[in-house]
Amino acid sequence: MLPIPALLALTTTVFLGCLTEVLPAGLLLGMSEDLGVSPSATGQLVTVYAITTALTAIPLTSATLRVPRKRLLLLLIAGFLVTNLLIAVSSSYPLILAARIFSGALTGVMWSLVAGYAMRLAPPGLTGRALAVAMSGTPIGFALGVPAGTALGELADWRWAFAAMALITVPLMAWVMAVVPAVPADPAASTRPLAASRLPGMRPVLATVALFSLGHNVAYTYIGPVLAGLDVAGMLGVALLVFGCATVGGLVVVGTALDRHPRAVLMFCTGATAAAIVLLGISDGVHGLVLTAAALWGLAFGGAPTAFQAVTALIAGPTADAAQSLTIAAWNGAVAGGALIGGLLLPLGTSSLPWVAAFVILLPLAFSRRVVLSAPADRSRALR
Repeated sequence: MLPIPALLALTTTVFLGCLTEVLPAGLLLGMSEDLGVSPSATGQLVTVYAITTALTAIPLTSATLRVPRKRLLLLLIAGFLVTNLLIAVSSSYPLILAARIFSGALTGVMWSLVAGYAMRLAPPGLTGRALAVAMSGTPIGFALGVPAGTALGELADWRWAFAAMALITVPLMAWVMAVVPAVPADPAASTRPLAASRLPGMRPVLATVALFSLGHNVAYTYIGPVLAGLDVAGMLGVALLVFGCATVGGLVVVGTALDRHPRAVLMFCTGATAAAIVLLGISDGVHGLVLTAAALWGLAFGGAPTAFQAVTALIAGPTADAAQSLTIAAWNGAVAGGALIGGLLLPLGTSSLPWVAAFVILLPLAFSRRVVLSAPADRSRALR
């Protein structure tokens, strides 16, 4: 059986990390007015977070490989307490920006740590399900956390949303100390992340991660303008809600199938995401088609990060903690790259964004089989 209490503690940690990263987007106008900066400057609080995560995931994961996992997990949660509390009480934009940079660095280590931790806690044959449970904090954050945090910011003040995230960390640390078993530091600590990138099958996975995230963010970052171009700008809130709820279902689907059919899961995530974005592009603003596209997009996207991390771990074996940082760096670097490419394409018209995004997402299908054929022999059966 899965150690559900321990995995749910990891789920909450992931939820906290996800919410910390994306919540400023939902509080943008209130933060801009209160801090006396432009909305675009406030938006950079999300951008610098993603860039910092991408740049620091590999070196910081490498530097902490010898730290016992439970101790490191508690230190990361304490870091979220400090940074979110600082943002909640500060009126200085530069200080808040610095706190966001520090939070981004914490998140890069957190993603790598939690994925490996969850899989180590699982009994043989259930690692995919354990990872799906732990990573469910991400879709829950998108589906419930961001709307709730945004509503709190609108009803009270944006600072209360960050204060609430800081307060979550206190019972979370007690929970982790009580139910999460201690596991030793990475048993392959001498294998650094960049060395893990040379493992057979790893580079096709990393290319798949980067291209998927790049294409997704070309479209998702500018979903508002895309819907406006379809004359359904008023559907943005409903479409995002449908997308967020569907991500939870996608994670359930992936968690069920991942242990036995990881390659099929990868192909579903990439193919269905591309199909959903194309459907949105050709929907002509028909409400039913727009919502169908949002639901399919969320369903396919919801399990994608978990699938990528699971396949990375299957290929890396005992070096999984080190290898996960490569996936995190590829994903978050592509978040910033997708937003940049989409921004460059936007003046040409919103109709081009879905097609470019779908094309980029589909590129990995050309070499997806190499992920399986290049995997180490002792895990080739698990990758079929």
